[in-house]
Amino acid sequence: MTGTAGVGAHVVAAPGRGRRAARLLWRFVVLELRLYGSLARWAARRPDIPADGAGFRYDARTRLLLVVFIVVSAVEVVALDLILHRWPAVRLPLLVIGIWGVVWMLGLLATHLVRPHTVGPRGARVRDGMDLDLDLPWDLVHAVGRRTQTHDEKPPRVIEEAGERVLVVAVSNETNLQITLEQPTVLPLPGVPGGAGEAVTRVRFWADDPRAYLDEVRRHL
Repeated sequence: MTGTAGVGAHVVAAPGRGRRAARLLWRFVVLELRLYGSLARWAARRPDIPADGAGFRYDARTRLLLVVFIVVSAVEVVALDLILHRWPAVRLPLLVIGIWGVVWMLGLLATHLVRPHTVGPRGARVRDGMDLDLDLPWDLVHAVGRRTQTHDEKPPRVIEEAGERVLVVAVSNETNLQITLEQPTVLPLPGVPGGAGEAVTRVRFWADDPRAYLDEVRRHL
């Protein structure tokens, strides 16, 4: 009986592992497509901002570090290519991987440029690089205001606070704006198993210019 149960457990568990692997693969493909889409928008100078709306960047604190990584990685690719030019079997795979890494980081930089937080006639969008993109129509929004908060370490995506669930989109472990929703609302979150979301009542995030953000909100809300 024990042996039969063990075999059954493996039969049941295998499809679950397969589904998780398929979700991870699909997530990787989606992120890659978004990355190249961001590069295309950057080249065309077409940021994803609604008509009669405005975009607000959130990468000031991380931009310099990312640029440094891009420059160092590009120099490293050239240096390795020069060192290994006599061994093409080693040189070519490393060259491909190195170029892909530089392009990936350029795409990440482009994502911050063309996918900012936005405020427009239909509502607000809160973003985090190529991954998170929350669409919050105005009929879901109760209030928008300043709320500066610093976390000692990277906070979890959703936190419990005074009986409420708060979605935190921090930059360098900090947030400075808060959107309060009319009622608990299920928001889709990347990386959640099964594509499910989380019911939250507040969304906290960082914008490089919170005053300008609130000025734009007053135009529409």
